[in-house]
Amino acid sequence: MKKVAPWLVDLLLVILFCVIGRRSHDEAILTGLLKTLWPFAIGLALGWIAVRVLASRGAGDRPIDGIALWPTGVLVWLGTLCGGMVLRAISGQGTAASFIAVAATVLALFLLGWRAAVTALR
Repeated sequence: MKKVAPWLVDLLLVILFCVIGRRSHDEAILTGLLKTLWPFAIGLALGWIAVRVLASRGAGDRPIDGIALWPTGVLVWLGTLCGGMVLRAISGQGTAASFIAVAATVLALFLLGWRAAVTALR
């Protein structure tokens, strides 16, 4: 469970990001959530894959620290943001500059923020 917990926290926060976005635009949350979520969920998975690849090329069998801000948090954040935006663009969903700025900020606050808080409390 310890290995899965950071990924689950990230996933829940990405879902929360999508729910807040849909709610702030008065869009149906439950019926449209999957449409908003899937690009960012795949981006999140890509970020975690990048973390695994980096760890496997690093110090051998060193375990991945899912709570570390660097490199885990940054790679997960960038994967979620960039992967999500690319997939949104490919699928014809909006990628206005203002949306990218808001998404970058909120996802950073969520995906890096919880890691910073846990690290500070350690």
